[in-house]
Amino acid sequence: MSHRELYCDVCEGVAPFEAPPCVDGHDTDCPELICTGCGAAVLIATFTLPVTRLAQRRHPQPIHRAAA
Repeated sequence: MSHRELYCDVCEGVAPFEAPPCVDGHDTDCPELICTGCGAAVLIATFTLPVTRLAQRRHPQPIHRAAA
């Protein structure tokens, strides 16, 4: 079991959390954690987003005026 210290909303403070035995095969990287103080469970979610290209922006050409 891995141990991490995180803020627990139920305990209202920092408390050690541990990952229970994971049946999904995540081992110590299991996203499910349990507070050892009160038993509250949290789920750590990670997101992978594709890299996108910004659209090429066309800047309007400045207008040059002749001196009068």
